[in-house]
Amino acid sequence: MTAVLGGRPEGVSTLHFAMDDADGVDTRQRLVVVGNGMAGARVVEEVLERGGGEQFAITVFGEEPHGNYNRIMLSHVLAGEEHEDDIVLNSHDWYADNGVQLRAGVRVQRIDTHAKVVHASDGTSTPYDQLVLATGSRSFIPPMTGLYRAEEELLPGVFGFRTIDDTRAMLAAAAEHEKAVVVGGGLLGLEAARALQGHGLQVEVVHAGTHLMNQQLDPDGGAILRQSVEALGIVVHLATRTTEVIGPDRVRGVVLADGRAVDADMLVVAAGIRPVTEVALMSGIEVERGVVVDDQLRTDDPDVYAVGECAQHRGEVYGLVAPVWEQARVLADLLTGTDPDAEYHGSRTATKLKVAGVDVATMGVNRPERDTDEFLVISEPRRGVHLSVVVRDDRLIGATLLGDTRKVAFLTQAFDRGTPLPQERIKLLVDLSDGAAEVGVAELPGDSQVCNCNGVSKQAICDTVAGGCTTVGGVMDRTRAGKGCGSCKGLVKQIVEWAADGDVVEDPTESWYVPGIPLAKPALMAAIREQGLLSVSAVFAALAPGGAEDAKSKMGLTSLLRMIWGADYVQENDAKFINDRVHGNIQRDGTFSVVPQIKGGVTTPAQLRRIADVAEKYEVPMVKITGGQRIDLLGVRKEDLPAMWDDLGMPSGYAYGKSFRTVKTCVGTDFCRFGLGDSTQLGIDLETRFQGIESPAKMKLAVVGCPRNCAEAYVKDVGVVAVGNGKWEVYVGGAAGATIRKGDLLATVDSPAAVIELTGRFLQYYRENANWLERTYDFVPRVGLEKIKQVLLEDSEGILAELDEGMQRSIDAYTDPWGQDGRQPATPGQFRTALPLVDLPKVPVR
Repeated sequence: MTAVLGGRPEGVSTLHFAMDDADGVDTRQRLVVVGNGMAGARVVEEVLERGGGEQFAITVFGEEPHGNYNRIMLSHVLAGEEHEDDIVLNSHDWYADNGVQLRAGVRVQRIDTHAKVVHASDGTSTPYDQLVLATGSRSFIPPMTGLYRAEEELLPGVFGFRTIDDTRAMLAAAAEHEKAVVVGGGLLGLEAARALQGHGLQVEVVHAGTHLMNQQLDPDGGAILRQSVEALGIVVHLATRTTEVIGPDRVRGVVLADGRAVDADMLVVAAGIRPVTEVALMSGIEVERGVVVDDQLRTDDPDVYAVGECAQHRGEVYGLVAPVWEQARVLADLLTGTDPDAEYHGSRTATKLKVAGVDVATMGVNRPERDTDEFLVISEPRRGVHLSVVVRDDRLIGATLLGDTRKVAFLTQAFDRGTPLPQERIKLLVDLSDGAAEVGVAELPGDSQVCNCNGVSKQAICDTVAGGCTTVGGVMDRTRAGKGCGSCKGLVKQIVEWAADGDVVEDPTESWYVPGIPLAKPALMAAIREQGLLSVSAVFAALAPGGAEDAKSKMGLTSLLRMIWGADYVQENDAKFINDRVHGNIQRDGTFSVVPQIKGGVTTPAQLRRIADVAEKYEVPMVKITGGQRIDLLGVRKEDLPAMWDDLGMPSGYAYGKSFRTVKTCVGTDFCRFGLGDSTQLGIDLETRFQGIESPAKMKLAVVGCPRNCAEAYVKDVGVVAVGNGKWEVYVGGAAGATIRKGDLLATVDSPAAVIELTGRFLQYYRENANWLERTYDFVPRVGLEKIKQVLLEDSEGILAELDEGMQRSIDAYTDPWGQDGRQPATPGQFRTALPLVDLPKVPVR
């Protein structure tokens, strides 16, 4: 079984649009695209938009098993800002629905250009009439001693950063390790460094260049960027290389060219990319740096074309997405005959992005190249700002904006269109009131490019609005504007509002609690109560349009119904996520992790002995101490779960659901000489009272016996700190994951009982008012700390009694999911053998 990103796996039947002759033979030309990345998929999209589905039988080979996804957003997935499902561009279903045969997970080995046949790794041969090479690029791995454990097998702990599988592997490793070294101080390396730091790792960046992002920034700009990056706590090493990886079993550190050793658990290599040209080379197609193409993107074989990062055009190989889109449009015009004379003449690259939290915009050259070039620089290191422009013959040929990108709209227009520049060049950067005024959306010409990633103009957005689409999300879906790196979303919104003359329709789905029910949370809760809807299916039947069920809504409704009804809720197993159905956390190989409850992190020798016996009996591949002071049994087969629960005889530790998770504690007053309060017992009492209650998102707590904060209480959903004289501070809305936020002080109370009461009221208020999947660190700032204080401390809305009753209802309804009822399968297949999704490396138990 293969893990598939975004849709059905290969092998599921697909819809074919065949143009048959009288004998039932498909008479369309055969178009084969080698590569299912952003370039290859975009060519297919452009061909289909020109009616090419009737002209071509299209086959796409993709070495990855997934559908097409937005590779630009991988750093956002690594940072936890996006889920991998959110970056899918074309799912497996999309290919099937459009009559395109996707050969996912199949590598093309060679093209016989004489017979016009593609030979693939699965032994098949596929004929073609026209073929497009879109093999993209791969991470460049510079030579280092000790980098490989065996031939072409990287040492465990070494990662490239190019695919969704690379990202998944890094996310898994980031949860296990403490320190990372990133090789490469370009855009991708800095984004990886920042993302890993957000997961709590110490990060050091090693860059061979003399300054960061040396491909885009001049030395002064790179120096200021380094200052901003180091202010985040990331260590930067410049003008040096990583020459050796310290092993031998896995990454233990690296050695730099000057002999210094740096400890590390992870090594991420983001030292640039190289075009993937092996298929072209093996097929006798001309290759230099990339696959050589002419202005019609044709190789030296007249029926073979190349686009994207593998293509070399007029000596240039582009690593940005905008040139790829331009190439795809030209090639689609040629293939479909829409414009037989279409040509690609190269791209003027301009990009706006955020690097490790710093806004950066670059276009053209970053330094003067001729004696007559004008070069204007404004550098403010203390503010982290570096601005420069290069002017030649009264035209803007380059600009760099670091730390302040407010002028990017005008400068981009001047760069793309040759807009007249003010005689006083300083006004380009600091005073735009004379001729070069900051361009508002009304003044932007219609052909001004708004979305560089997808090549969307202002006029295209305006035409979409004129066509009746007046929601920002709808315009983005139809035009693709804002669907690349996302940096232009604000400008897209402004243009939509301007084009609609202020009559922008708010997307109603944004206020819905779940996507399948057209109601905001308060109205949804009221309807559920008024109509006595006790089950998810009853909610759909009564409140969904046409009574239609929506899979994406089921988990949110299950949580909401259990909160509202307590023990009266009618459970439906198909409305729960797999983790909640089997009371374990599914892993990427199809096995599960089991976390027994160890309240407050306090256990006994008998419990430890029992856990050890169970781990041996069921051959658990890994036993690990979690960050929440619990023991995690990883790699448990689904069919073993009921018997394992029975042998453990311990309650669930709730490490898998959208629910109350764990309460971390420090030693407190029993043993610690600094303890001001019994944090251990209070943590146990909190976990006992609120165990297992469901919520819109997971809730993690901690109690510490003094402000030294050994259990990180300041960065939890609820954190409790003993401050002496029997008093306790209660903090809410903290976070220490992909988002880092110190909690806000809600109140100082004078007893453990008061802590438990206030915690219960906050959690219930959050449960009743938060959006689905909204963590407390987003909820608290959205609602406002002052309002929360008024509600919970002053009873400004007169609801404290209701909050107490609602929480007690959930507490009374609690049953141990690993109790006797939980071990009985709800359906015959509930604990059927789960095939591994991917093979995981075996981790030795020491």
